[in-house]
Amino acid sequence: MKKMPKIRMITRETATETFERFLLTKRAHGIKTKTVDTYSQHFHAISKHLDTSREVAEMTSEDLQNMIISMQESALSPNSIKSYTITLKAFLSWCNSEGITNLNIAKYKGEETIKETYTDEELFILLQKPNMKKCSFAEYRSWVIINFLVNCGCRASTIRYIQNRDVDLDSHVIYARHTKNRKALVIPLCSEMVLVLREYMKIRCGEPEDFLFCNEHGEQLTENALRCSIVVYNRRRGLQKTSIHLFRHTFARKYLIDCGGNAFTLQKLLGHSTLDMTKHYCEIFDADIAKNFDSFSPLEQMKASKSTKIQMNPKRR
Repeated sequence: MKKMPKIRMITRETATETFERFLLTKRAHGIKTKTVDTYSQHFHAISKHLDTSREVAEMTSEDLQNMIISMQESALSPNSIKSYTITLKAFLSWCNSEGITNLNIAKYKGEETIKETYTDEELFILLQKPNMKKCSFAEYRSWVIINFLVNCGCRASTIRYIQNRDVDLDSHVIYARHTKNRKALVIPLCSEMVLVLREYMKIRCGEPEDFLFCNEHGEQLTENALRCSIVVYNRRRGLQKTSIHLFRHTFARKYLIDCGGNAFTLQKLLGHSTLDMTKHYCEIFDADIAKNFDSFSPLEQMKASKSTKIQMNPKRR
């Protein structure tokens, strides 16, 4: 049977009013609050380059093109424009499904960036255990968290929701309940991490349902408290880098390059729903391209050839 075209609704709503309905629908479908907030922030940025007070049904492809040009002329980074167009694309797709518009927008091409990571020297500094007789619980907890981040590269949001009962030291795993894609994640623990957590949990104590990484009062760490604790810890160690998310990039780089890991296992470890983001890490941290490069480098071959000639003709020295 031939599919009937969707009847276009007649609406006098502005783009802003329709976007509020779009957000309401997303909330009703169980989309995370943080994602909805990001949509809202992006739309606010978009409204500086697109007249969202106009009726949404009157928007044209030319309006969207002018919006992109306006963003470019205001010196927004390609990656920012890419993020905004992804949000706008989701909104317009919803509008199309509701029969409000027939518009769409192509995803803007961002720039490929090399992810900043912590160097091995910086990691050695951060992983040096604090003096247990002098340090505060917060400093000790931050040290344990950084060990954990280097162990598995998980997200900060996952760290905040781990409970004591989720930790299985005998099996060397943690069962993460709270993940970005809402799928259960099994986090493996290396032997060193098991030792670190065994000591920490004796000091932390608490009930099975209590959060593993808590504040001084045994309460769950807020997102800001976790971020600030790492900032304070890193700066006390003399480091300028303070980002929690950099540990995720660092884990991916070291896993692929130093440890010889593969993309499929990395996908599971990082909790990615698809291989897309994992492939992105593989592209920017290409482990294979540097292996045995001496055998293929023209410079290395020239130096080797020159050295051989000198050995064969010592008078030229």
